Amino acid sequence: MTVTLAEVATRAGVSPATVSRVLNGNYPVAAATRERVLRAVDELDYVPNGPASSLAAATSDLVGILVNDIADPFFGIIAGAAQSALGEDTASRGAGGVGAGGGKLAVVCNTGGSPERELTYLTLLQRQRAAAVILTGGSLEDDAHQAAVTAKLTRLAEAGTRVVLCGRPPLAVPAAGPGPGLGGADGGPGAGLPPFTTLAFDNRGGARRLTEHLLALGHRRIGYAAGPAGHTTTRHRLEGHRTALRAAGVPEGPTTHGPYDRTTGYRAALELLEQTPDLTAVVAANDTIALGVCAALRERGLDIPGDVSVAGFDDLPFSVDAVPALTTVRLPLYEAGARAGRLALGGEPVPPGGLATVPAELVVRGTTAKPRG
Repeated sequence: MTVTLAEVATRAGVSPATVSRVLNGNYPVAAATRERVLRAVDELDYVPNGPASSLAAATSDLVGILVNDIADPFFGIIAGAAQSALGEDTASRGAGGVGAGGGKLAVVCNTGGSPERELTYLTLLQRQRAAAVILTGGSLEDDAHQAAVTAKLTRLAEAGTRVVLCGRPPLAVPAAGPGPGLGGADGGPGAGLPPFTTLAFDNRGGARRLTEHLLALGHRRIGYAAGPAGHTTTRHRLEGHRTALRAAGVPEGPTTHGPYDRTTGYRAALELLEQTPDLTAVVAANDTIALGVCAALRERGLDIPGDVSVAGFDDLPFSVDAVPALTTVRLPLYEAGARAGRLALGGEPVPPGGLATVPAELVVRGTTAKPRG
């Protein structure tokens, strides 16, 4: 239910006129009063009505694309593809498209991995009555943050904003009554349409197939260079790896954690070798970490894949140009991003239940081979 200005006034213990003055900034208000009003606005998640709110369509021409790190090719590819799809949609609509200019303004919001910044961007997009919001990549595994994000996205969807999760697991939404954008706890249609559309990457399946490949080559002493702990992508890829080991009856090797960057891979390789000197393979949680692993192994005078096999995940553009070329798991990042863009503008039907799984494909190249001896 939409929060009214009068409810904000009641929570803050002031008159509606005072709330209006604080929000508009057109009249001096005591600092303590202003702070009380703004706190009430945040607590109630109040969205001020702008000039466009009186229109039948309560959304603007703005599309927000949230990424963890725009400098990371993983996010850059998805965001670029989504933005291109938005442009293609605009071109196809021609002069009769949406908005005065027939287009949408795509804004990339770089969270830097900060959960607070993620919520701030969602609030800003809510206040701007964004036409669509696309959240990319995994999420922080924190119950309070997950609940806050779900609440924000639900309010956006209820206001008419299309919400698309790309590469992020589906969010559980409490069952609600009939109405557009509302759904059941499993993210399914419920009494109405699903509140969010989810394009979930098959991280578990891809990681399982990658480890099965190493096991089939004969590797039994396998280290794992994981991403940051408490992150959905990290956990799902590690679970897929461990599932393959258990199925083969192979003991789990040492595991390290760190950011999804080259330094993490470099440090991980040294630590893994220290723990298990006779290691024959290292699985990295993404291709960037894998490059760091390779650098550290070479500095130690080890041959890849002769002494140690290395595998990554994502199949980022540089993977095929590494020497030797990197064995990895391909996620169709561009295709997924483009589909997210089309879904954000209603350019293609929502998948059944609001959920589609993006497949992961094993790509075998030169960094993996049978272990020596």
